Amino acid sequence: MPTSLPVPIEFRLPEGWLPARPEGGDPGVAFAAVHPEPDAGFAANITIEGGFPPEARTLAEVAAQSVERLGEAADSVAVTDRREFGSTHSPGLTQRLTFSAVAGDVHRDLVQSQVYLSFVDIEEPRRRAVIRLALTATAAQYDGVVGDFQKFLRSVRPDTGKAA
Repeated sequence: MPTSLPVPIEFRLPEGWLPARPEGGDPGVAFAAVHPEPDAGFAANITIEGGFPPEARTLAEVAAQSVERLGEAADSVAVTDRREFGSTHSPGLTQRLTFSAVAGDVHRDLVQSQVYLSFVDIEEPRRRAVIRLALTATAAQYDGVVGDFQKFLRSVRPDTGKAA
C-alpha cells in the first residue's frame, strides 16, 4: 500500500502518463505513474516519496543515501550529475544516476533522475520534510521522456487546500 507524503503536494502528470501501483510494492512510494509506451518491455516511470530526515542531514547526504540503497539492488551505480539549487530557506538538489539492473527478467541499463525538495514543517520550523521525485527509464528511452519529467516538475507545488 502506498504511503502518504509528509507534506501534501499537487502536480499534473504529463499527457499520456498513467497512474500505477509502485513497482515491487515499495512501501515508501506515495505515488507512481508509467509512460504508455514501454521500451522493450520496461515502462519509464515517475515516483514520488518523502519523509522527515534527521535534522542534521543535508539534502546531499539524503541523496547519497539513496545512491547507497540503489547500489544494494543494482550494479554499476554511478552519479553522473549532482546539483544543488534554491535558497537556504527552500533548498533543492537534483542528481542523475546510471545503473544496471534486472527488471522483468532482463538485464537493463537504466537512468534515473532524482529531484529532492525540502519543505519547512509549519508546526515545527526546525524540522524539514523532504520529497523525492524520480524518473527511471531505459538508457535508450531516457532522452525521449526527460522533457515530460521536466514538465511534471514544473507543475509540483505544495497543496494549500485552496482552489486555484
